[in-house]
Amino acid sequence: MKTSLRSIIFIVVCTIFTFIGQILMKLGVDSVSRSVLEVINWYLFFGLFSYGVGFILMFLAFKEGELSVLYPILSTSYVWVVLLSPFIFVGESIGALKLIGVTIIIFSVSLIGIGASKNRGGIVG
Repeated sequence: MKTSLRSIIFIVVCTIFTFIGQILMKLGVDSVSRSVLEVINWYLFFGLFSYGVGFILMFLAFKEGELSVLYPILSTSYVWVVLLSPFIFVGESIGALKLIGVTIIIFSVSLIGIGASKNRGGIVG
C-alpha cells in the first residue's frame, strides 16, 4: 500500500487539531481549583472537540496510508506543544534537552518520509 498525499495532509491537519486539543485541555485543567463542577468548562469542551476532529482525520488518514509513515508524522503534535507552549503558558520554557528531543523527532520523521518514498515508491499524489 502506498501512502496518498491526501492521507498525509489529513495527518498533518490532525496534528494541528491534536496540538490545539492538548493546549485547550491544559488551560481547562488549570482553571479547575477544587469543585467538580469546574471540570465542565469551555476549554475542556473545545479541547475534547478538537481531539475528536483530530481522531476523525487520523482515521481517514490511516484508511489510505501506511501506519509506519503516518504515525511518526502524528508524533509532531508534541513538537508543536513544546515549541509553542512557552508563548501560551507563563513559566513554561524550552531547555536544551527539549530542543534536542524536538530535533530528534523532526529528524526521525524526515528519515521515515525519505525512506518510505525511496523503498516502496512511497507517496502517491
